[in-house]
This record gives sequence, structure tokens and C-alpha cells, in this order.
Amino acid sequence: MKRMIALDGAQGEGGGQILRSALSLSMITGQPFTITGIRAGRAKPGLLRQHLTAVKAAAEICRATVEGAELGSQRLLFRPGTVRGGDYRFAIGSAGSCTLVLQTVLPALWFADGPSRVEVSGGTDNPSAPPADFIRRVLEPLLAKMGIHQQTTLLRHGFYPAGGGVVATEVSPVASFNTLQLGERGNIVQMRGEVLLAGVPRHVAEREIATLAGSFSLHEQNIHNLPRD
Repeated sequence: MKRMIALDGAQGEGGGQILRSALSLSMITGQPFTITGIRAGRAKPGLLRQHLTAVKAAAEICRATVEGAELGSQRLLFRPGTVRGGDYRFAIGSAGSCTLVLQTVLPALWFADGPSRVEVSGGTDNPSAPPADFIRRVLEPLLAKMGIHQQTTLLRHGFYPAGGGVVATEVSPVASFNTLQLGERGNIVQMRGEVLLAGVPRHVAEREIATLAGSFSLHEQNIHNLPRD
């Protein structure tokens, strides 16, 4: 049995990323840990719904033993088990970021015993987190070059403060990892803009479209106005 290690959640910016990274690495390596001072640098320290969902998701996927998994907790003990592939569903219960929950558990599922599908409901477009479109349009093409095969589908948008969005990712275990070569920037092939409407007047979207067109020299036919579904 591996020795428990202690982490200080107040290090650096004192946010939630140290917790998410610790959970991911613990699931992969089998290293148990305790963390104190969770989100000590934030206006509301401790576990919020998004962070608590990430903890519970990680625990379910690797059959972990957990102590301190409750709202507002600033201390957590996490003793991981074996990562298992499967069909998982998690609900944040707020507009907390779906993508940050996925960020926590997907790396471990690259090492699982079989394919998985993870569905998370909550916020999909959050100013403090990468949007779901970034995951599927930017991150995943780069992961594919590394031999990592996962596919994220944005099932429904969810904006602050209502949430209600749904994101699902299908992921397969990685047979072997490839090195990622990004030595040259390359040429711009295409530029495309999207404006999402969520309960605001249409003139707001028109103003955003005009700004995009002017700032990036985009033709308006390359800018798409998407009402919230």
C-alpha cells in the first residue's frame, strides 16, 4: 500500500485546479492523498458543487475511499482503487463547469480496462472554464495526434446562472502514446465565428457579430448566430 501524501490546497492561486490535478494523478498512479486548505484563495473557500461533483465522479470511477466529500469542506482524503471503464452520468446541480469535471476524470479513463462514456450536466459555457466547444474543436484534435481517442458531444448548452447544459464524452483506453510535435505555427486555413444567444435581445448578437467582423476581418457569412437550444 502506498504511503499517504499531504497536499496544501492554498499553494499558488489557491483555486480548484490543484484538487482536480491531484484527483487525476491519484486515479492514474494509485497514490492516496490528503489535501487541506481547498480553494483557500477564493472568496468562498472549500468545495462548491462543481468540485464536489469532480470528487464524487473520480471516486465512482476508481472505487475510491473518500472522507470530507461535502459542500464547503476544505479538507479531503482520497484513497483510489482501480479505474474501471463504463457508462457514467454526473449532475453538478448548478451552472458549474461540466468541462472541469471531465478534465478531472478523462485522463484516468485513458488507462481504464475498457471504453467509457461520461455524461455531465451543468454549465457548458462558463467564463472561468474552457467551453465545451474548446474541448471538441481544439483539444481533442491535438489529443488524437497523441494517440488519445475521445469524442465530446455538446448535447445542450447551459449558461450561468441557470445551467441545464449536457456534455458527453466517449473515450477508449490508449494503446500507446505518441509524441506531439508543434514546432511550427502553420498557416490560418479558415476563420469562423459563432454567437450564442441565451435569453437576450437579438440586437446584442448583432452587435457581437459586428465586433467580430471588424476585429478579425470576417465576412458576415462566416459568423453564425446560434440561439440557445
